[in-house]
This record gives sequence, C-alpha cells and structure tokens, in this order.
Amino acid sequence: MGTDSRAAGALLARASTLHLQTGNLLNWGRLRKKCPSTHSEELRDCIQKTLNEWSSQISPDLIREFPDVLECTVSHAVEKINPDEREEMKVSAKLFIVGSNSSSSTRSAVDMGIKENELGSKVGEGIQGSVVEDYGCHGACSVLGVAQLDSVIIASPPIEDGVNLSLEHLQPYWEELENLVQSKKIVAIGTSDLDKTQLEQLYQWAQVKPNSNQVNLASCCVMPPDLTAFAKQFDIQLLTHNDPKELLSEATFQEALRESIPDIQAHDWVPLWLLRYSVIVKSRGIIKSKGYIIQAKRRGS
Repeated sequence: MGTDSRAAGALLARASTLHLQTGNLLNWGRLRKKCPSTHSEELRDCIQKTLNEWSSQISPDLIREFPDVLECTVSHAVEKINPDEREEMKVSAKLFIVGSNSSSSTRSAVDMGIKENELGSKVGEGIQGSVVEDYGCHGACSVLGVAQLDSVIIASPPIEDGVNLSLEHLQPYWEELENLVQSKKIVAIGTSDLDKTQLEQLYQWAQVKPNSNQVNLASCCVMPPDLTAFAKQFDIQLLTHNDPKELLSEATFQEALRESIPDIQAHDWVPLWLLRYSVIVKSRGIIKSKGYIIQAKRRGS
C-alpha cells in the first residue's frame, strides 16, 4: 500500500476539507464478520477501512487536480433507496458536533446527507453562512436518493468541562434544524440527553418543537418521573440510546488517519461533525442501510 499511501498523503497535504462517507455498512462484509463491540469502535473501523479502500483507488486525474475538497468514499458500498420503496422506509439520522465550530455544521451535515452525490466535491467548501445555505437550496439527489430525512436527532454539542449545558448552547444548532424543517429537508427533529428542565426550556423557546428526546440508560436506569410526565404532557417521545458521551475524539480520528495513511501530518486534521444515518423498513422493523458521513478540516487552511 506504499504508493497508494503516498498518493493519498499528497492529496491530503494540499486539501483543506475531507468528506468521508462509508456507504452502507451492511455491504461491508469484513465489518459484519468482526461485529465491533461499541459504536466508537465501529466508527473507527469504518474510518480506517474507508480510507484504505479510497487510497487504493485514487485515479491519476485526481492526483493531477489536487482538489481542495476531497471526497473519500467507497463506491461499491454506496446504496440508494429505490424511489418506489421510499414510502416503506424510515430514514433517520443523528448528528454529532465534534469540533467547536459554527452551528452551520448542522445544515452542512444534513445537506451532505441528502445531496452529496449531486453536488459532488462542491458541498461544504464553505461551512459558514450563505455558502452552505446556497447548497441547501438545490434539488435532492443524495447518497440515499431521498429528498428529505424523516427525523434528525442532534446530540448535545460539546461544552467546556465544568460547564452545564444551557439553552444558549443549543439555540444556534436548533435554529439550523428549524430552518431545515421549514425548507422540508427534515420532517421531525429531536434532542438527546436533555433533562426535564433543559427540555422544557427548549420546548418553550423553539418554533419547531422537539418531537423526541433520547435518554442514555447507562447513566439513567429508569426514566426520571419529571421528564416522563413532561414528555407525556407535550407528546414528546422518549427514546433510549447507548452512545458514549464522545463518539469520536480528535485524537481517535487522527490515529485512524495515521494508521491508514502513514504519509500524512495527521495532527493537522480536525473532525468537525459526523452524521450517522439508518434506513429501516417500517413494516418489518429491520435495518436496510446504515452508515456515517464525516467532515474534517485541515488546520490553517
């Protein structure tokens, strides 16, 4: 893999943005056999395997172009939803903000999840303001082949140690989700790990109300009665999850980069957000597709 690694390293040394898309993990035979024990382990394996596959398929044309935005994907794992079957599928996603970056990451992540194939390497060239907004206004032709997501849950954004999550932390991200609902990119939006007070504050402030709130049963064996009562009163669905507090750290991402592509200054690359999606057959409750989309930026670019 030496020549492949050098080519990948050269491309990453010149690029400013990396979009990594795993495609449908159910098409990854090796991942199915391994059965990672945690979500974090699964994600790390996905990053490494996607980078390995991508670096082995780099075309001479790509090396000559040295694009500013690199699209790192595995073509054989990509699987769109048949339009005739769309009504039979529920397409859900959970957005994790990794870096302390603009709330427009929310729109960028969902836009990529909906339209990555159509816009190609153009998506996400700017993660701020109107650039991402412009891309969000285009028609849908996504990696999943859908025009909208049925639901998106946003994980609590990262905050400094010792600081309690407040409404002010959530507001900029929630406003972006509300915009996506209003522009019909998302049907319903939800939260994760909010207690009763936090959920009530968000509910009272928000224009588009949360329709769900995930609770991590690792830290809460029984649903808190006050949260249960509030959710019931306002028709908010309480769900459970077992995601770690930090699904992807900067160090873990850089380690995966370094192991897959040794010829790279891995410490220059910082993950900004990741979107985990799933497609479920409504009538049978089985997962038809699942995958990750990640955006990272190179420091100083």
